[in-house]
Amino acid sequence: MAVGDRQSLAHELVAASYLKGDFVLRSGKRSNRYFDKFLFETDPALLKRIGTGLAALVPGDTQRLAAPELGAVLLGGAVSMETGLPLILVRKEPKGYGTAKQLEGRFTEGERVTVIEDVVTTGGDSLRSIAALRDAGLDVIHLAVVLDRGEGGEDNIRAAGIPYSPLFRITDLTLD
Repeated sequence: MAVGDRQSLAHELVAASYLKGDFVLRSGKRSNRYFDKFLFETDPALLKRIGTGLAALVPGDTQRLAAPELGAVLLGGAVSMETGLPLILVRKEPKGYGTAKQLEGRFTEGERVTVIEDVVTTGGDSLRSIAALRDAGLDVIHLAVVLDRGEGGEDNIRAAGIPYSPLFRITDLTLD
């Protein structure tokens, strides 16, 4: 992604989804700023542009994509459409009806998977999804995310041995 396109996308991301106020993050910490992923994931044009940016971070030897529910599913679909790679949905818990699966989608043991994620704080949800994929015999080779909030997620993910690429770090964005 060219520098100008990246800066333009960063501006769009901030304009669409950056909120100021008093928020409690998933980590339990309080913050005076928040990126509402549903605001950028439900805007079709912005979702497509973010999907294109994330697709550029997917290693060439990836055979499947995976997206944790709830927030990353739309992003995973956008990257899947951009790359032509099939997508696996990773549920937080196996559903209690129908197939009762935690991983939705067809896959073959040993396939190389890149996980697509939206906003990373501590990385806990990403790591739980990666563990479920590994438990199913998949080889998780990369994690690509839209935004790293800079609150320890990258360190936790790298400590788990996962190559990691954020499209943006919070320090990349111009915030007031």
